[in-house]
Amino acid sequence: MEIKEKEKENKRLSISRPIIVEGRYDREKLLSFVDGTVVTTEGFAIFNSRERMALIRRLAERGGVIVLTDSDGAGAVIRSHITSSLPKGSVTQLYIPRVEGKERRKKAPSRAGTLGVEGIDADTLYELLRPFSDGEARASDAERTPVTKADMYACGLSGADGAAERRDAAARLLGLPPGMTPNAFLAAVNVLTDRDGFLRIAEAAKQENNGKNEEKNTKAAKAE
Repeated sequence: MEIKEKEKENKRLSISRPIIVEGRYDREKLLSFVDGTVVTTEGFAIFNSRERMALIRRLAERGGVIVLTDSDGAGAVIRSHITSSLPKGSVTQLYIPRVEGKERRKKAPSRAGTLGVEGIDADTLYELLRPFSDGEARASDAERTPVTKADMYACGLSGADGAAERRDAAARLLGLPPGMTPNAFLAAVNVLTDRDGFLRIAEAAKQENNGKNEEKNTKAAKAE
């Protein structure tokens, strides 16, 4: 039975450890009763996304992650890939029950004929995650003020000369790889920190980049 609407506010779980799921519908399901960070693998796209895997690795290094994928073969493959790519001891494995059926939004059941995370009733998921609730009030993904593309532009991290270099500097400060696209960087920032944290990092990256440019100009002047 789904958690009743009027009871949801009192039954929300505050979970500080990030939860890794496969798709956006899984994420939406968990955020209906979880205050915390929920990151998607975008299905098998995780195998080809260096940025997404780097983000998950960074989260794991900061305190571990919870992996909650579907109970079918695809979910097992994704779970194995994530686990093998992260530091030993940083992953908590959670498994949904194997329930035959299909999600309401789908015209046909999955290949395995079982429900994914999004199809499991909220009460079951709630009980599965309840042991990991730290009971501390914290801002959920929906409540935090997000970093926007306008913020990125205003801080010189996109759409300006030297934006890629400043973005690489900011990525390094966040423990992310260089060469991230503006969209990938923005998505990672909104998981790792809030807007105030982003502004501090952007300023530090700017100062670092300015220092490198001054050093470069000084060497060029001496060479003339």
